[in-house]
Amino acid sequence: MISAIIFAGHLYFVAYIFTKKWQEESLSSALINFALITILFAVGWSITSSLTYLIFDEKGLGIHFDGATISLTFLTIIEYFFYKFYYKEETIEAGKEM
Repeated sequence: MISAIIFAGHLYFVAYIFTKKWQEESLSSALINFALITILFAVGWSITSSLTYLIFDEKGLGIHFDGATISLTFLTIIEYFFYKFYYKEETIEAGKEM
């Protein structure tokens, strides 16, 4: 269930960035951002899975927080700080309009 929430959050984020870039810049910019987020998610998940399985086994911390969920959670935390820095211009511009 936790994994589903994390995936849904990523899908929402991708849809938000895609729509925002398409409206403000162009379709090609939106597609490039979509590709960036997708590639970073795929590569990041494999890297955090490798690191997580060095510390935890596949069972993780319980039935709802297994090794894959731990690695997805770790990835989401890392992505949050990366995207906050990468898309900083959007939050600054949104703050100036209010």
